Amino acid sequence: MRPYLSVIIPYYNAPEKLEKLLVSLGRSKKAPPFEVIVVDDGSKRVYRASNTEYRRKFKTLTIRVVSLNANKGPAIARNRGVTEAKGKFVVFLDGDVEVFPDTLMEIARVYTEDPDVVALTGVWVKEQKSKAFFPNFKALRDWSYWINERDKNGYYFLFSTRIASIKKTVFQRLGGFDETYPAPLVEDIELTYRIARRYAIIFAPRVRVRHEFEEFWPIAKKYFLRAYYWTKLYQQRKKFDPVATTLTEAITTLSAVAVIVLVIAAMVGSMATLGSLTVVMRVLLVLCAIAILTHVFLVRKFLMFVAREKGAVFAVKSFLVGLVLYCFIFAGAIAGRVIHGHT
Repeated sequence: MRPYLSVIIPYYNAPEKLEKLLVSLGRSKKAPPFEVIVVDDGSKRVYRASNTEYRRKFKTLTIRVVSLNANKGPAIARNRGVTEAKGKFVVFLDGDVEVFPDTLMEIARVYTEDPDVVALTGVWVKEQKSKAFFPNFKALRDWSYWINERDKNGYYFLFSTRIASIKKTVFQRLGGFDETYPAPLVEDIELTYRIARRYAIIFAPRVRVRHEFEEFWPIAKKYFLRAYYWTKLYQQRKKFDPVATTLTEAITTLSAVAVIVLVIAAMVGSMATLGSLTVVMRVLLVLCAIAILTHVFLVRKFLMFVAREKGAVFAVKSFLVGLVLYCFIFAGAIAGRVIHGHT
């Protein structure tokens, strides 16, 4: 039987995570006929899946492994997976997520209930197995973007490859992911823009995956790099987005940087004047207060959300960590502006 969905998973040196994802796919309930295509992106830790072994556990799970001769990045890996796909729709999953038993069923439901839909994106849930602060902060930050803070009037949404699906013929007509990106940077955002020129990307909150987030430094680095490369895309389009990279978020980033700069200036000024309130110090303190109040106002939805979820102390820590992350975003955007502005 021809599969209805082709699940494409880029894989690189993480067999334990891939195993969890495959097991979760095998537990799918009421899913349409589907196949799983794992694209080994030049891994040193080669993954070999035995269909016989998996069929003993999950009778519906069929896995094919496609191997690339060198590490070429997820854009090329996903495009190669689509060329092997037999399904009417392709489903993109990152190799470090796990699906719910109803994830594939919900994808099929969206397509069957509205035959005009050609692309959709789901959401990763806010719960984390880790009790550490930062993974929970990041999970709640992303959930809030998608559920609480997104532009409800925006007609397109980020085609996030953690969990996204598109009609195969449309994907191929658009040329797939931009293969000039050698790493997971903004290839999903760039494809989003090309899809959105002709089609709506439906946000389907019932299409869910689990994702365990990393600690601070890997995420901060990703924030910097995505801001750096997104700046080039923005300079070409001159438009903000309905999720995360919105005009409001740009203003929020500037307010966070203003808070950091003014607080440091006030601290330096206070030490220089031994705490006496000179005119300059008074001005700095007033500006600090204005910047902090402005930033609190701009992130109020998120802070109220995390306070309800995790309590007031968690919300205060989230506010402070958020300030630092916004500085990484700002630095990436400035670097992108300086470099891409001359190209």
